[in-house]
Amino acid sequence: MTNAPAAASMRAPSAPLSPVTVRRVPTAFLVVYTLLLALGLGLGSAYWAMNGDPPFGSLRLGPWQAWPKLGSPEADPYMRAIIARHGDVPLATGEGLGFTARSDSEGRPLDSACTYSVGVVAPAARLWTLTLYDGDGRLPATALGRRSFTSAEVLRDYQDRFSIALSRALQPGNWLQLPASGPFTLALRLYDPPGAAGANLEEADFPIIQRLGCGA
Repeated sequence: MTNAPAAASMRAPSAPLSPVTVRRVPTAFLVVYTLLLALGLGLGSAYWAMNGDPPFGSLRLGPWQAWPKLGSPEADPYMRAIIARHGDVPLATGEGLGFTARSDSEGRPLDSACTYSVGVVAPAARLWTLTLYDGDGRLPATALGRRSFTSAEVLRDYQDRFSIALSRALQPGNWLQLPASGPFTLALRLYDPPGAAGANLEEADFPIIQRLGCGA
């Protein structure tokens, strides 16, 4: 049998438990921290919203996107703030509708290193324009000085269809020279389209943006 007193003497002495200290954070500090966090999140989200596209009220048809209420009295505060910050003058509701495209019809970002074909139809309107912008939203400098086409001047085939080439190298026919590098944007503006803005538009009525290849 085991000698109980001897076994007890061989055990290591147990360390005394240290008291748990609880530190209380001052209420004033929590209030200030909460206010600063809310202020930072609010300012950050507002800055993000004002430097991009309006977060609400968009109309997307293929690669083309528009905000029908952008130039109307019904524009929300985000739209108004973005317009004021960028200094843009959108088309009013009775004037027409403007669309932008930053990707091709397969969803790939538009890149100046690639070659594209835009066509072959456009929505019905009294007049439409197709304008090229660089990645910073400015009109690029080109060898021919052309950055846009209008429906009145674009060359068409016998079926009244058109094709506009986008590339850095010279192309026959309708051609817009792309910037030397980087992304770019296309703007399609429809002046005096029939019906209410965006009400009768379908994706099949819009030009297809087809990437033909990339490289030198």
